[in-house]
Amino acid sequence: MRTPQSHTALENPPTRSALEDLRMPVQAKLAAAWTSFMFLYIYVDYFTLYKPGVIHDILVGSVWEFDISQVFVVVGLSLMAVPILMVFLSMTLPARANRLMNLIVAPIYVVVSAFNALGESWTYFYGLSIGLEVLLLAFILRSAWTWPRRTASPATMATSLDTEPLRTPQQA
Repeated sequence: MRTPQSHTALENPPTRSALEDLRMPVQAKLAAAWTSFMFLYIYVDYFTLYKPGVIHDILVGSVWEFDISQVFVVVGLSLMAVPILMVFLSMTLPARANRLMNLIVAPIYVVVSAFNALGESWTYFYGLSIGLEVLLLAFILRSAWTWPRRTASPATMATSLDTEPLRTPQQA
């Protein structure tokens, strides 16, 4: 036996193209943006190895204007450790600290990204890569700057206090 449908169900059939759009937490957006930034940064460094003369310069002990040394490698690792940790911190820090960290670190890395273009002759390659990095950093800044605020009226706060279970001193 067939189940009868209401007349409204026949008039408004569900559209097959409608997708559910859930709100993503700001923390997840920030972590995804920092992850994308890191992938981009790593691949730019990797593709730089294809430039003529780069591997030869590395083999003789220099990168750009710098001699390869333990200090050079530590500075390089430190520069990369910050965005790597930002992936983790964006998911774990409390909202206020998270927002502040992103608003401080992202502009610093805009400068770091721009510094990477100095003296480079491959303007299309570096222009595209730095442009994409700056777009990701701008997204991070915008997401952190416009972090939604929770607004609670005094009535809401009072009712939420009333719904908390009472704890005896032994439970606390």
